[in-house]
Amino acid sequence: MSTITFRADDDVDRALADLTSGDRDRSQVIRDAILTAWRTRRAEQLRGEAEALAADPDDRAEARAVLSDMESLRAW
Repeated sequence: MSTITFRADDDVDRALADLTSGDRDRSQVIRDAILTAWRTRRAEQLRGEAEALAADPDDRAEARAVLSDMESLRAW
């Protein structure tokens, strides 16, 4: 586990004070914020990849071909 030191401005100090007013300490709030930012970035990356695939005519044609092939395997 690493230790991180950073300079907080007034807005960050206020936010930390508000977020730690309950039973959570500063370290937990900061860990949660980093993980939330990381998950948000990953979701944005995945969304971008999905949008690129959805806009790719070759990929869409391949998907239609696979669906067509799979249609004959349906039970009903």
